Parts: sequence; C-alpha cells; structure tokens
Amino acid sequence: MSLTSFEKHDSYKDSGVGWIGEVPQHWELRANKHLFQLEKRTVGKRSSEFDLLSLTLRGLIKRDMENPEGKFPAEFDTYQEVLPGDFVFCLFDVEETPRTVGLSSFSGMITGAYTVYRPLVGSDPKFLYYFYLNADTDKKMRGLYKGLRNTIPKDAFASFKTPLPPLAEQRAIASFLDEKCEKIDEAVRIKEAQIARLRERRQILIQEAVTRGLNPDAPMKDSGIDWIGQIPAHWDQVHNKRIFTLKKDTVGKRSGDYDLLSLTLRGIIKRDMENPEGKFPADFDTYQEVCEGDFVFCHFDVEETPRTVGLSDFFGMITGAYTVYSVTEAFNRRFLLHFYIFADTGKKMRGLYKGLRNTIPKDAFATFKTPMPPIAEQQRIVEHIDTQSKKIEDAIILKQNQITALKEYKTSLINAAVTGKIKVI
Repeated sequence: MSLTSFEKHDSYKDSGVGWIGEVPQHWELRANKHLFQLEKRTVGKRSSEFDLLSLTLRGLIKRDMENPEGKFPAEFDTYQEVLPGDFVFCLFDVEETPRTVGLSSFSGMITGAYTVYRPLVGSDPKFLYYFYLNADTDKKMRGLYKGLRNTIPKDAFASFKTPLPPLAEQRAIASFLDEKCEKIDEAVRIKEAQIARLRERRQILIQEAVTRGLNPDAPMKDSGIDWIGQIPAHWDQVHNKRIFTLKKDTVGKRSGDYDLLSLTLRGIIKRDMENPEGKFPADFDTYQEVCEGDFVFCHFDVEETPRTVGLSDFFGMITGAYTVYSVTEAFNRRFLLHFYIFADTGKKMRGLYKGLRNTIPKDAFATFKTPMPPIAEQQRIVEHIDTQSKKIEDAIILKQNQITALKEYKTSLINAAVTGKIKVI
C-alpha cells in the first residue's frame, strides 16, 4: 500500500496553511463563509417530532430512545434541527472530542451546543466532509483554537480558506475516496472477524484443557456442575477452602512502602502514581497487602465487572473491597488462573450469586469444588495452554498490525486526495 503509484498534478502553489502545504495550481482557496451557511433552527416544543441524533466516530447516528444509553436532558427545547446534507461541527473541546464533524443522512435534532451548517451551491458535500474529516484527524486545526476549552470561534472558522478544486473534480475525489475507503473498511472488518474467531478459539482451547484435560480417550465422570460438564474420572473435585487461604493484611500507615495494584482485563497491573489516571482515595489505610503469587478476586458486582480474578506477579497493595487468597505449592497457580478466567468468561458462576449486587459469598466460594488433575498433569495442561495461546496471540498481533497499517493508509489516502497531493482525474 503506497501513494507513490498515483499521478501528481503538473504544478502547485502554497496554500498558506502549514498542515495543508501546497495544493494544485488550479484549485481555489475559498473562505468557509462562502462555502457554509450557518443554521440555527431550534425545535422548541416540537422535539417529539424529531429523531435524536448524536455525533460519533461512526458519524451522525440516530439514538435509540426506546432503549436509551447515556444521559439525556429533562427537555430538548434548545436542541436544533438537522436536515439531510447538513454538516454538524463540534467547535469546542476540539482536542478532547474524538470526532468533531459529521455529514447528516437524517432529519432529526441535535444538541444546541453544536454548530450546524448548510453547504452552499458550488461545492460537493462529500468532498468537504472528507476534507474536514482529514482536518479532524490528529486535530490539525489547533492553530485556530482559543481559550482553555480549545474552541474554534465561528468567525475564525468562517475566514478559514478551504482548498477547493472545480466541482467536477470535487465529485470525482469524493467518489474515488468512497470506493477506496469502502474496500479498506471491508478489509478491516474481515480481519476484525478473524481476530474474534481467534479469541474464541483460545477460549475453547482453555475451556477444554481445564475441564477435559489433554487425553481425549480418558474415561470421564459427571462433575455435577452444568457449566463444567464431564471431567476426567481420575481428577479430584477439591473444595476451595483446601486450595485458597483467605488473607487480610491491611497496610495501615505503611502504604508508602507499597506499589499500588489494580485488577484489569490484562490481569493485575502496577498503577503509575506519578501519572495517575482515575480516582484515588484520600488515603490507602484500608488497602491490603498482595504478595507475588497471591490471587485477587472481586466477589461483588461480578456480573458487571469485566475481570474478577487475577494472579499477582507483584508485591503491592490493592483495595480492601477485593478478596486476596494465597495458594500452597500443592496446586499449580497458573492452572487455577486459567480455570477461573474460564469461569469468569460468560460469568458462569452466577449460580452462586446472592443479593442485588451479584455477590459470591466467601463461604459459597469456599465450598465450591474445583476440578483438579494431579499436579504433574496440571503443569502439562498449563504448558499446553501457554504454548497454543502464544501461537494464537501471535496471529492476533499480526492481524492487529495489518489493521493498523490499513487504517494508516486510509488516513494518508484521504489526506493526499483532499489536499491534491495525488491526481484523481
């Protein structure tokens, strides 16, 4: 994927804008006040007549009011009307907003905080959309920002000069990008589906290994637990109170001696206290000590928590709301981790929940019977999972790198086309 195969125009001129650079000699530099007409049609008491629209990374979309997600105002009187073909810009908090431009395919209403424009005759809306989509990538218009909220004033936007080819060329560029971007997007969708199948294959690999072992011919017996099914006949079913030893060592005033740990989908990680993200308590006195090799479980809000189990590679402290266990050398910790990640995937232990907060009581967890092969077999299962998972993870990384390359090419292609660095017709 390279732009070098495309022709260039015969001659260029300076656009006067650093991030645009040179544009073809025959292109016009037209101020936006001659390209866009500002609209402000508030819906007032007619809001029930309109679909609610939202500006997202996927463009302008209709919101589902029957199954709402997110916050809504008490009333929509100050919302403004949007017609098909209108542009919607978010001209404030530009640096922090993932997508600040949309071209509407719908009739509806959107927050009055946004700015709605109607493109004037003589310009192709799709070309303008691609140009401002490119400008929004990496926030190229930050030279126009004013104030602490990174706002582009309407007069600054109106006086900004957009490079504009003749109308026929605008349409040709928009059509070219529609075709190329659709092919790239389809390639990305295919690779994302391949990644999803690889992840599903990894889950099946782990499930089969921790519940059925590695010998497909082994005699089986019923585990008595629906979501586990049959297990090898020679495996034990061990009460967790024999596997996990409950710990509760609060750090008190010694919190400065510990790294702060967090339970995530990537496992237990160290938090960066020098560049903190998220909320922290006023003090860490109630936090508890975690040693290398300890398990951390979140036994509450299980259904809503993305990952409720982790095996620590670190010495540190973690919130006292979690439950910390040690495990003796009689059991392979990595086997237990794989089993309980399998249990956490799809929240298979919901049969143990109590109360409104989907809590697994400690006594219920203690009496749960974990299927346990002999220790040597546990090790072989862990080695099998790790080896096969590494192959799958390598394949996933390859696909992810290909997706990154496709998206970068798409970004470069749009930039080159809307600034005239390549010749489309």
